[in-house]
Amino acid sequence: MRDFHQPGRSMVIAANGMCATSHPLAAQTAVSILQAGGNAMDAAISAAVLLGIAEPQMTGIGGDCFVLLKPAGSEEVRAMNGSGRAPAAASAAALRDRGLTTVPTEGADPVTIPTAMDAFCRLNADWGRMSLSEILAPAIRYADEGIPIAPRVAFDLAKSAPRLSDSGRRHYLIDGEAPRVGQLFRAPGQAEVLRRVAEQGRDGFYTGEVAEDMVDTLRAAGGVHTLDDFANARADYTTPISSSYQGIELLEHPPNGHGATAMLMLNILSQFDLPSMGLLSADRAHVEAEAAKLAYDTRNRVIADPDHCARLEHMLSLDTAAQLAGLIDMQTALPMPAASAEAIHKDTIYITVVDRDRMAVSLIYSIFHGFGSGLASDRFGVLFQNRGAGFTLTEGHPNELAPGKRPLHTIIPGMLRENGRVLMPFGVMGGAYQPNGHARLITNIHDFGLDVQAAIDAPRSFADGQTMQVESGYSDAVRDELASRGHKVVVPETPLGGGQAIILRSDGLLEAGSDPRKDGCALGY
Repeated sequence: MRDFHQPGRSMVIAANGMCATSHPLAAQTAVSILQAGGNAMDAAISAAVLLGIAEPQMTGIGGDCFVLLKPAGSEEVRAMNGSGRAPAAASAAALRDRGLTTVPTEGADPVTIPTAMDAFCRLNADWGRMSLSEILAPAIRYADEGIPIAPRVAFDLAKSAPRLSDSGRRHYLIDGEAPRVGQLFRAPGQAEVLRRVAEQGRDGFYTGEVAEDMVDTLRAAGGVHTLDDFANARADYTTPISSSYQGIELLEHPPNGHGATAMLMLNILSQFDLPSMGLLSADRAHVEAEAAKLAYDTRNRVIADPDHCARLEHMLSLDTAAQLAGLIDMQTALPMPAASAEAIHKDTIYITVVDRDRMAVSLIYSIFHGFGSGLASDRFGVLFQNRGAGFTLTEGHPNELAPGKRPLHTIIPGMLRENGRVLMPFGVMGGAYQPNGHARLITNIHDFGLDVQAAIDAPRSFADGQTMQVESGYSDAVRDELASRGHKVVVPETPLGGGQAIILRSDGLLEAGSDPRKDGCALGY
């Protein structure tokens, strides 16, 4: 139990339904959908689309999503891959001929075909109770009327605004400046797009005037995208991968998602006695950093489009984890692995919803970097993701850019299952931090006995690039000790990610937490 003398928040407990996400208006929208007779899928899609207006630098209809779903009355978990493919005319050789060694992060080159909207339409048709018109109505209203900018959103907008192109600045800035706290952000062009989707389904987005606007904008910026690329966009059902951590089953998306990285991290950490180290000790932060270095280095050589990923079984092998754990010296930091050629993003949203029938949805939705590619469609203001920057240009690499191929994706929704029963849908945002965040949240709960809110609140650390980022919640003594072991310790300007989770308790109640690093909350009824 937390110390009620100290600032903080308690976990939320409810009996009927629950949402946890990064903006309070989205959480309220999801619960309103549940109370109006919708199910968890209706609520999750409705709130996720709204988050594209509430947090426009983080996500939007020009992006991708991944979803894990537990249907009502079942403990089976299904996965929907709503990540986009490279255009049919994409060419790594063409970019190399221009002297590029990596895919750019801005402009038309990194824009893969946005596929979240296809996923949302298909999930609504297959699993929803309400119509598209009903679940898109809140986002349409807020896009027309405006949403007051929240404090964390304002912080992120100011940092990301310089990445916007001329069309992006016209649609996403106010009087040429990043929107400030309390200013109303409106997106009337997106409201019109959503009205067309509400009436026509996916064709309202992927064909007709909306698609023409997107393709014309991309081609004017030098892109090779075509109307056929958009018309052919499709999301796919896939089978989750799973691994066990001390009796708890972790379920993640298969490649091209990198949930396997979290699994490898946990397999490495299982070789150590974490509880004996202490929650905020230098030992715990050190061993986690070393496990992350080893797991992420493996990821960079393995994870790619599912048709090009051939060594996943090796990555998830306990023998592999044991061999990697043997490389960890508790007193000396390993060198940082070679930098990945793929760009690693910082921004996304996560939402989880559980309804009264115990359908559970774990959904993550992103445009990759802050404001994506920086490029917005001229007429409707659809902001394009830059997910193609996740490809490599290294010839022959499994993740090399190629026509119709999906890049390595960093966004990973998670679920835990125990004794065959789904225990917790969850997600941890924060770009490359996400697999590390999954491992940290799970070990906070399982090894250190924290409740779901305390587990999310707890200070974080992450070996990222050439530094070890250690949040200010750690003591100076721990930072000094980590530095003495060879880590290049910094306190990050921006806290490490965000996170939300809902626990389906054995007594039938729901228990949830939401990250104070964001503006959102958990809300139930």
